[in-house]
Amino acid sequence: MTIAIEREPHSLPTKPGLSLGDRWYIDKRLKGLARFALAITFLNILGHLWLGFEQSWITPFVALAAAYGTELAAETAQAHADRRRPRYLGSPGNFISFLLSAHISGLAVGMLLFAAEQLWVVAFGASLAVASKWLFRVRLPLGDGHTSRHFLNPSNFGISVVLLLFPSVGIAPPYMFAENISGALDWVLPLVVILTGSLLNTKLTGRMPLIGAWVICFAAQAAIRSAANGTPLEAGLVPMTGFAFILFTFYMITDPATTPGKPRNQIIFAMAVAAVYGILMQLHVVFGLFFALTIVTATRGILLMLSAGKVGMHPSTSVLDGRVDGKWSHAGDGAPQAARLASNP
Repeated sequence: MTIAIEREPHSLPTKPGLSLGDRWYIDKRLKGLARFALAITFLNILGHLWLGFEQSWITPFVALAAAYGTELAAETAQAHADRRRPRYLGSPGNFISFLLSAHISGLAVGMLLFAAEQLWVVAFGASLAVASKWLFRVRLPLGDGHTSRHFLNPSNFGISVVLLLFPSVGIAPPYMFAENISGALDWVLPLVVILTGSLLNTKLTGRMPLIGAWVICFAAQAAIRSAANGTPLEAGLVPMTGFAFILFTFYMITDPATTPGKPRNQIIFAMAVAAVYGILMQLHVVFGLFFALTIVTATRGILLMLSAGKVGMHPSTSVLDGRVDGKWSHAGDGAPQAARLASNP
C-alpha cells in the first residue's frame, strides 16, 4: 500500500486492450464524478428542505468541510513530497474537479449517518472516508505505465468504522427519505432515483451487471435464510423495498474505482457482498450492508496485491500530473498481460 498520486485520466493514452474499468478511469471518470456529485447534492437539498431528513441542517456542511480539508491537506502534503504543484491549483475548474470525489464522500457520510448532535463524529467519518483513499492503495498496470488506486469504497469505509467505534451512532432512519411525501410521490421518487441511477451506471460506469446480480443475489440469500431458519420470506425481502437499499444499490456498491470492470467479475463481486451480508445477518450483526461491502472490498484489495506480486511486476514507471513515464519491467513475457488482468478482476 502506498500514498500516491491520482492522475488526470483524460491525459493518459487509451489503449484498445484496456479493460472497461481502465477505460472508465481514463475517459469517463470526471463526467461520472460530476454527475454523481450533482445527484447527491440535489438529494441532500431536497431532503433537508422537503423530504424530512432527520439530521440538522449544519450536518452536511460539517461533513463537507471535513472531507474538503482532508483532501486538500493530503494533496498538499503529497505535492510537497513530490516537489510538484498541487493538482487543485491552476484554475477554478481544476479546484472544483479535484474536490468532486471528496464532495460525494462528505455528503454521503453526512446523509447516511445519524449521530444526533455529535457533529464531530460526522466530521471524523467524512475525514476518514477521504483519508482511506490515500492510505489504502494498490499499484496496478495501466496502459504503458502504472497507476495506484484505492480499493476501499471511501464513504462505505468511513461509515463502517464510525458504526464500529461509536455505539451511540446509527444509520439514518429509512423513513426520512419519504417522511413528508405521500400518495403517488411514494412511487415516483424511488422510480426517479432508479431511472437516474440506471442511466448513470449504464452510460458512465458500466456497472449494470453488478446491480442486476446484486439484486438477484440479495433475494437469493433472503430465500436461503428463510428456508434454513423457518422464517417468512417476506421478512428477508423487506429491506429491498426501502429507499436506503435503492441508494446503496445504485450509488454505493457501484463505485467504479473499487469494483471490478468485467461483467463476469462484477457478478462474482455482487455474489460475494450478498453472501457476506447473509452470513452477518445469521450472526445477528446489524448494519450488515455496510460491513459486507467493506469486507469484500478489503478482501479484493488484498487479492489484487497478491496477484501483482505473483506475476513479478516491478514498477519502473511513475504517473505524475497526468504523465506516464517509463515502462513496466517484468520477469516473463506473460507478466504484463497477467498483471493487466489482475488490475480489474
